[in-house]
Amino acid sequence: MTSWIVRARPAGLRTALLAAFLALAGCALPLPDKPVRPQPYDLGPALPLAANAAPSGPALALDRVESSAAIDGTHIIYRLLYSEGGQQPRPYAQARWTMSPPQLLTQRLREAFSATRPVVEPGAGLAAVELRTELDEFAHIFSSPDASEGVVRLRVTAVSPTAKADRLLGQRTFTVRQPAATADAAGGVGALRAATDAAVQQVVTWVNSLPK
Repeated sequence: MTSWIVRARPAGLRTALLAAFLALAGCALPLPDKPVRPQPYDLGPALPLAANAAPSGPALALDRVESSAAIDGTHIIYRLLYSEGGQQPRPYAQARWTMSPPQLLTQRLREAFSATRPVVEPGAGLAAVELRTELDEFAHIFSSPDASEGVVRLRVTAVSPTAKADRLLGQRTFTVRQPAATADAAGGVGALRAATDAAVQQVVTWVNSLPK
């Protein structure tokens, strides 16, 4: 029994020394970097469209902006038209919208129309005009490595809801392009912000021009 214990000691000692060596070696290894969180972006403060005027126009029912699944997310999308597969949407890895583009545009339209008229939910029977919007494009588009623009394209339909059927008042597609100052996510966001504001102004002007 005594000889077995004597023979076992060197093996135990070697195991302890090996464990200590691995622990010291582990301390010398570089720690993995912390994951980088994507930078959040939104469209910033709304334009002061008649901000000091009380809503006085007829009520407008504003439906939620609809879009395809490719746009209805928080990814900031870009396209490289000068390369193969230029129509393929690509997401920026380290940048995100705080809300999906349809939500951002719905919020922008509501803020703009609320400056001059009451804005209500559709289906409540409180408005003679209902606005339905489809967002077809909302992307940072590169025509070359050094030239890019923010492109917003939406289709707006105005209807007069009735008990039997909706009556079409008008439909129009708005396409707005704004150059990007830089060829990165921040430049794309700035261009899309400017394009969205311009598109919203055009929609408000068009709706206000519809026959009463």
